[in-house]
Amino acid sequence: MIRGILIGFLLAIVLVTTGVVYYFSSGLAPAATGDPAMPFEKRLAHMALDAHIDRQKVGDPRVPGDEQNLLEGAKIYKINCASCHGLPEQPPSPYERTMYPRPTALFRGKGVTDDAPAESYWKVANGIRLSGMPSFKSQLTETQLWQVSQLAAHANELPASVEAALGPNSPTTSP
Repeated sequence: MIRGILIGFLLAIVLVTTGVVYYFSSGLAPAATGDPAMPFEKRLAHMALDAHIDRQKVGDPRVPGDEQNLLEGAKIYKINCASCHGLPEQPPSPYERTMYPRPTALFRGKGVTDDAPAESYWKVANGIRLSGMPSFKSQLTETQLWQVSQLAAHANELPASVEAALGPNSPTTSP
């Protein structure tokens, strides 16, 4: 009896593994940005990302979320992030409309204001695998990474000066 259960269990594992390999190798799995998501894709991706970030233990922000740091974060954001994540009061960019998964619109809806600045910092510094979100840790300083992370975390409560800096007519200069 136990031998039959064991053989059945092993056979089930082999069949499931074969089915998964066939699903991916036969071209049935969605690969284009316009294809519907795979079953449980979003849930599994978020579960893995959240667990990985928690495991890294980034810690508290290295810069305060004050007006000066938010202004500096706005300059960095306009140069490095706005083409995918958008600007306040602006229509979605072509990247924002056509990428899969879609980049979070940081100034429409809740964005990532419910995430701790440390979580945004980790995402900006390390990028997010298979999402189009690149790592910026080799292009931005530690302070700049925290400044743009503070901006994302406070996007729903920005001072008028920061909103003006994010406007379409404000100058954009390299950080």
